[in-house]
Amino acid sequence: MSNHSGNNDSEIGNGQSEITNAQTPFAVLRRFVRQRAVVERCELCSAELHSQHEHLVDIARHQMVCTCQACAILFSGKANSKYRRVSQRILSLANFQMTDAQWESLLIPINMAFFFHSSAAGKVISLYPSPAGATESLLDIESWEEIVQSNPVLQEMEPDTEALLVNRVRGASEYYLLPIDECYRLVGLIRTHWHGLSGGTEVWEAIGRFFAGLKEKSIAIGEAADQPAGEAAHA
Repeated sequence: MSNHSGNNDSEIGNGQSEITNAQTPFAVLRRFVRQRAVVERCELCSAELHSQHEHLVDIARHQMVCTCQACAILFSGKANSKYRRVSQRILSLANFQMTDAQWESLLIPINMAFFFHSSAAGKVISLYPSPAGATESLLDIESWEEIVQSNPVLQEMEPDTEALLVNRVRGASEYYLLPIDECYRLVGLIRTHWHGLSGGTEVWEAIGRFFAGLKEKSIAIGEAADQPAGEAAHA
């Protein structure tokens, strides 16, 4: 973007100066450095990645690994003990069953969290986004199992790579079974845009766009899935 700005200034001023400046070693080096800065590479084979690319989960450390599609395919099976490919499906659980009492029994300090089964820990872990990043909360296992019994779809949740994302903030009632990298993307949005004690307008607008995008990309399942798309989205 800075390059465009510099070109505009030269055009307004002196066209000849633009040609001369563009050939200086400093200008060439500056363009080279900027081009290098925006290139993201596969963490396994160093191939150049597009902005939308696949992820693996490092099972032991539960960290996201950016990969090209070719490398991701190598880890599609569940047999690999180090990495697991993050799934792509996003399901809107339109008929999700959870009472206020059940939510409170999960001991989450805010009205937004995600839950996933960690192979390394051998249990379900609950995390909630905060200005400091993803924060783990103690999970009442009995309460979680009760919710699973009411929502059998949670038994299909892939370990390490999929999560249940719950949004009950400001009266919302949204439940998604989705790739775990989407949860960390939400965490990153909140951490980046949060200002002051209440977060500020910018962060809430970012959160709103995030969930609107999820709704648009998701497939609604449950009783509401048989309704027209517009009705299912608001069930």
